[in-house]
Amino acid sequence: MAPQVSALDHLVLTVSDPEASVAFYTRVLGMRAERFLPADGTTRTALLFGAQKINLHVAGSEFAPHARAPRPGSADLCFLSPAPLSDWRAHLGALGVAVEEGPVPRTGATGPILSIYVRDPDGNLIEIANPAP
Repeated sequence: MAPQVSALDHLVLTVSDPEASVAFYTRVLGMRAERFLPADGTTRTALLFGAQKINLHVAGSEFAPHARAPRPGSADLCFLSPAPLSDWRAHLGALGVAVEEGPVPRTGATGPILSIYVRDPDGNLIEIANPAP
């Protein structure tokens, strides 16, 4: 049998303004920002949530190796939340973050989900979803 992967550890998001991205992901989505020092001695920023993280690369100053054509605004990310989407809509509204669509039924990795969509500062599509009952 061929080897298989079992989980996502992290992904890299290329951003145009790291401070704006950190503010959005921490204030709007409740992630925790962390600076870390990899073996190459540079200082990098990660956004932590659950058992995963998003590493931020600044457009034009990406760390090697990187995607062939990294660009701000090219991601489409879905995050699961136990909080009802009505709570999310109230939270987003209080912060002035427009809901672009939803709630709408979708299909997640493990089955049906109910989702709303917003955009981050670079225009990445951010889906916030509840597992459907």
